[in-house]
Formats: sequence, C-alpha cells, structure tokens
Amino acid sequence: MVANLVSRSIDKVRALVGLDEVPPEKVLDNIRKQLHDCAEGLGGEVSARNRAARLAETYLQLDDSGRHAFLRIIALEFGPDPTRVAKAHEAYQLAVGGAAQWEAEAELRAAMRSRRIRILTQFNAIPQGVKFLVDMRVDLLRFLREDKELQALDRELQARLSAWFDIGFLELQRITWQSPAALLEKLVEYEAVHEIRSWQDLKNRLDSDRRCYAFFHPRMPLEPLIFVEIALIRGLAAKVDSLLDESAPVLDSGRADTAIFYSISNTQVGLRGVSFGNFLLKWVIDDLQRDLPGLKTFSTLSPIPALRAWASGNPERVTAAFDDRDWKRLAGIGIDGPGSSLLHELLDGDMQWHHDETLSDLLREPLSRLAADYLVHARKDGLPYDPVARFHLGNGARIERVNWLGDTSEKGLKQSWGLMVNYLYDPASIEANVDTFAREGRVARSGAVARLARQ
Repeated sequence: MVANLVSRSIDKVRALVGLDEVPPEKVLDNIRKQLHDCAEGLGGEVSARNRAARLAETYLQLDDSGRHAFLRIIALEFGPDPTRVAKAHEAYQLAVGGAAQWEAEAELRAAMRSRRIRILTQFNAIPQGVKFLVDMRVDLLRFLREDKELQALDRELQARLSAWFDIGFLELQRITWQSPAALLEKLVEYEAVHEIRSWQDLKNRLDSDRRCYAFFHPRMPLEPLIFVEIALIRGLAAKVDSLLDESAPVLDSGRADTAIFYSISNTQVGLRGVSFGNFLLKWVIDDLQRDLPGLKTFSTLSPIPALRAWASGNPERVTAAFDDRDWKRLAGIGIDGPGSSLLHELLDGDMQWHHDETLSDLLREPLSRLAADYLVHARKDGLPYDPVARFHLGNGARIERVNWLGDTSEKGLKQSWGLMVNYLYDPASIEANVDTFAREGRVARSGAVARLARQ
C-alpha cells in the first residue's frame, strides 16, 4: 500500500535522497533507512540534525499520496517493540514490592516509549522544525479521516506539541499598526470571525481605541498562534457593524469603561487539541486593567455559529419558542401556525426579511428565546452544543445578553439569523464559573438570559 501511495510523487524526491533512476520501492527503502537512523540517533548531534533536515525537505517535496506514505511508515514501523514491552511488563510484575521495583518500572517505561517520538524530536531540533511539525500535523489530521491507523502517531505528535507549546513557553504580545508587515499580513490571512476586507479595515482595528493581542512561540516569532481583537467603548456592544465601522469617531481610550472582545481566531490547525485560549483572555484582561484602570466591564460580542444548523435538526424546539401571543401577531401576515409554509420560507430562506421592520419585529422575541434556549440547554457529548459557547463558558464567562440582528452580514444571517451574544468575563467570578462548569456542567447566565431560556 505504501509503495502505491508514493509512486506518483517519487520523481520529485529521487534527487533529494540520491537515487535518480530506481523503482519507488528503493526510494521508500532509502527514506525508511533514514528514518531508522533518525530514530536511533546515529552519527552524533550534527549528523542527526542534518539527516532530519534532509528528511523534512524530502517530505515537503512530496504530494499528498507521498506524504501519506511517509507518515504511514513512521506510524506503523516505529512504534514500541511488543516483545520488549511484554518482557518488561513481566519483569515489573515480578519486581513489585521488592528492591528492584523502581528499576523494573524505569525499564517498562523505556520499553513503551515509541521510536516515533525520537523521530519527532529530531525534526523539532532543526531550524523551522517546530513550524514543520505543526504543518505536518495538518496533513496528518486530513489523512486520519480515512486512515485510522495513523491515530497512534497523531496522539504522540499532539502530546509533543502540547509540551512544546506549554503556556510557560509562550509570549503575549500586543500587535499594532507599527508591527512588521509580514505579521499584519498574517492577521488578514488568519482572521476567522469577521473578514478583514482591506488595509484600511485592518488599520481601523488597530487604532488607538482598539487593541489586538496574540500568543507567540519563540521558535515561530512571526506566526501568531491565537489572537484577540478588542474594541474599547462605553457600555456593552450589541451590533458588530458599529465596531467595524471605519468612519466611526475614535474614542479616547481613557474614557472607555468596557473592553469588547469581538474576534478570537485560532490560527494553526496543526495545534488542534492544544489549548491556550483561556490563558490568552486572562492575561489580556490583566494587561488591560493595568493600562486602563477605568475599564470595568470585559465582554465578548460573539457569533452563535451553529444555531441554525441545530434548529434545523430540532424543529420542535423552534416551535416551542413561539408562544400564543407570537402566533396571534403572525396570523396578521398569513402565518397560521407551526406548519405554515411562509414561516418555513422566512426561517430557511435567504433572510431578506431582516430589512423589513415589521417582519423583523415579529420574529425578534421568538428567535431570541430560541437562541437563549440553545445556548443554555442544547448539549453535545455533555457539553454546550455551540463551539463558541463551549470555549467561553469553559473559560469562566457567563452568558450576559442575546443581541437581535447583531451581525447582518451574509455569514451572520446564515449561521444564526443574525443573532449574537455577549459573554461577560467578571474577574471576581471567573474561577468559580470555571469550577461549576467543569464539575456540574452548569451554564452561568444573567437573569435576563435565564428568563428567555425558561420561556
């Protein structure tokens, strides 16, 4: 299988591995030998780094089929030796309670250590090696969808990345309009919540009444790992358009009483499962409090990205969000009940009704109740269904307010009928909220949101 996968891209790497006119199997054998030498650390530190660098260059020259084959070799041929593990386990069982127990435990631990980890560590040591491994995991995650035999390698690579990207190694930096152009281009590329449409748009987001912070790894100095965009305003924001308005007057940041986190973007797909977003927000709040002591409120203005998808699978919850008063009002425009084709057209169509003040007013209360019900009660695997809610509630926020037509962009309407939500970070309550959410799954919410959800 491996030889077939790599045959289509092998011509690109023959020169790199020193085999110009040989069958694909021979090229694979050469790659396999280099991986073996890499795993054994033969030839000293300099030789090991040079070998790892050549292997990384070879990998980058391969197409998808070749990279898949490369990763399968590491995954399937460089795991722990089952015979050695069995012997070490037997010796450990015999040694338990005796003087040799700790030595036997050390041997068992060494036997279970995969040679895959040694290969990954060699890659980590080369220039740009950290970024190479992060990008390699992007490929690995794609191949995993169809090839479950790569799971062991993915678990080990994720564990290595979690250690190498421990919060103790990361640096929090503020990004400004004076930051390197290469870094500003990364913000435009990685923005995942509200697209940056132009350089003027970006400049507006970095103005004096704005802040942008990011985590960096010292081995990836121009690659933000996660970044947050903040607007300094007075009072809670209900609509994202007002925050993105390039013509809006600039507020003196000293007069601001509220920091609105309106966009948080994870940038590196290869770091999936490596969590540092909660530290980002806590450190940013601390930094803002030091710089701007007048700030009293720290809140997000967040999308509700899975609301409409969840609603389409739970039509009974949608119907339950409409009360008798709503049905009476809707009857005036020809909607005679839950089965009305016009109602389904309004909820499932192209959303042009948000321009109609009458229709918008008729749908505001029931859809706001539906959103509150979804955020507070909808579950997936025991956790909030909505991914943004999972993130903020897990980091100690509470659901503060549901905002009608907070995002009327095409994306916002498709995701949630334009509804947005404020998650409030109260420094005095963050730790308690984290604890009750982790232990009991309790969703912290304001009284207004609780009443909406009950209705």
